[in-house]
Amino acid sequence: MTSASSSYWIETEDWHTAGEPFRIVDKFPPGYETEGQTVSQRRLNILEKPGHPLDVLRQSLCHEPRGHADMYGGFIVPPNDSGALFGVLFWHRDGFSTACGHGTIALGYWAVAHNMVPVPENGVVDVVVDVPSGRVKASVATRNGKPAHAEFINVLSYQLAKDLSVAISSRGIVVRADLAFSGAVYATVDASQLCLKVEPGNYAEFIKLGREIKGALGERAQYGTYDLYSVIFYNEEKEGKDENGIVRQRSVTIFADGQVDRSPCGSGTCARLAILLSQGRVGADQSKLIHRSIVGTSFEADVISEETSPVEGFKACIPRVRGQANLIGQIRFWIDPSETVFPRFLLC
Repeated sequence: MTSASSSYWIETEDWHTAGEPFRIVDKFPPGYETEGQTVSQRRLNILEKPGHPLDVLRQSLCHEPRGHADMYGGFIVPPNDSGALFGVLFWHRDGFSTACGHGTIALGYWAVAHNMVPVPENGVVDVVVDVPSGRVKASVATRNGKPAHAEFINVLSYQLAKDLSVAISSRGIVVRADLAFSGAVYATVDASQLCLKVEPGNYAEFIKLGREIKGALGERAQYGTYDLYSVIFYNEEKEGKDENGIVRQRSVTIFADGQVDRSPCGSGTCARLAILLSQGRVGADQSKLIHRSIVGTSFEADVISEETSPVEGFKACIPRVRGQANLIGQIRFWIDPSETVFPRFLLC
């Protein structure tokens, strides 16, 4: 067994999905396992044990000097049962999240690249993954034996609340926010209420406002065991739908404590889709959302099926998000508990 004071090598494979990083770790030193019959239980097991080895490893790989404040990744763990290829514990700067769409797309590419599933020369192969919020799927389309794109099939997604008043004390105004569940709880805000455009030059302002809105919503955004994970600011790129019946929006997702998603956010795209469904702007087999990120990358999302919502007054759906992932590199990190800054530091 590796002790807390032992040094060791850890290997990662780094991908990005539409610009957002995803660092994959599938092998751990002895003694770094987390117990539980389900992925959700394994996550809770880490959260309930301060100083858990996997949490220390998360910090070492996510924070500086080996990572950065906006890093994202996942630990591969056993699935809930034989119905999934593997399970994953998603992590970021501030802890372990319950869902991650861009990570699921990257994992689909990773599984195909490593021949973990039968890969057709030209066709589609499903990579089924257990995550803390349930079971998700990356349907990977291949051309000439290589991934061309992947479709993230999410858990049941639905709107939770509409037009919640949120006081923005820094600006002396009140804005309206909608809430949705799509594996995590998201608040979404039309950025025109703040006279802001979703573009890179405004990212610092969005971080500040995201933290402020998250604090102002407080317990109103609590949903069962889920607290508010992210605030999404969006702009309509065309009012209503374009000539092809497509809704076009650009957004930035501020997740955890001030982290900026470079992609359009997979689960966040599902949250926006669920709200558009309740608004009657999209539906099963009709229309879709073209969702652009703050850096200009995009996801394409649609409704596979409309379902009964557990929240009265709103619709629910199984959403699908299409995107692409790219391999960045394979890295071998030396983890040394004796180093001065172990396990990490952050400047923001």
